[in-house]
Amino acid sequence: MNPDRYAVIGHPVQHSRSPFIHARFAAQTGQSIAYSTIDATPEGFEAAAREFFAGGGKGLNVTIPHKEAAACLVDQLTPRAQRAGAVNLVAVRSGSLLGDNADGAGLVRDLVANHHVNIAAHGILLLGAGGAARGIIAPLLERKPRELIIVNRNVDRARELAQRFADLGPVRAMGYDQLEATPHDLVINATATSLAGTLPPLPPAIIDARTICYDLAYGKDGTTFSRWAQHLGCARSLTGLGMLVEQAAESFELWRGVRPLTDSVLRELTAQMHG
Repeated sequence: MNPDRYAVIGHPVQHSRSPFIHARFAAQTGQSIAYSTIDATPEGFEAAAREFFAGGGKGLNVTIPHKEAAACLVDQLTPRAQRAGAVNLVAVRSGSLLGDNADGAGLVRDLVANHHVNIAAHGILLLGAGGAARGIIAPLLERKPRELIIVNRNVDRARELAQRFADLGPVRAMGYDQLEATPHDLVINATATSLAGTLPPLPPAIIDARTICYDLAYGKDGTTFSRWAQHLGCARSLTGLGMLVEQAAESFELWRGVRPLTDSVLRELTAQMHG
């Protein structure tokens, strides 16, 4: 019997560690799956996704830049995906497509369980207002931070998000030119700048020796943002490797009905990335 087919779709996507993670999860839980990557431009996303499912594919992880488009692709949204207006996880359910968003759950679990960050004690500066940001705002606000500030080049997009989630806690929006040169407790980079090797236009004074910095992206030697934060002397500079593993576990459980353990997979992946 052929293994069930899954994939991650994005652009670019060749760097993704998702195939490795899901292979480890499958071996750990005795599941028979085949997991691949699909590189699709924004113009080709819908056709590529529909072709995958028409060919018998069982589920997709969705990464940059397709998370908002994926919310329009599916037939039904889970409450957290509907709230986010973005999808990072698609499953076949009774012949239709179900869209979910596990980004926020993955991020919060990585911050709280793996890095022991008490989100409730922090003011959060969130960089970006795209699909990646949309998926993490509600889970962060549910942890009762002191405040969450969304900063984005297009301030109208940031304001739309702030309004969308205002019922969950203190959240406001601004442009980069409005950022005050004062330190923040937790700075999360949800932009795609690290994939391009660039930085958002940030004043260095937003970081001091107490600031925890987290980039949703990851790389073998960190990311442009994480290295910049380290250079400025932040308390900790974290990348999204743990988030990737934790949200992958959420995906695997939705697809296969069994929850894999993440600790050993994260240790192995971290050793690979820094070896």
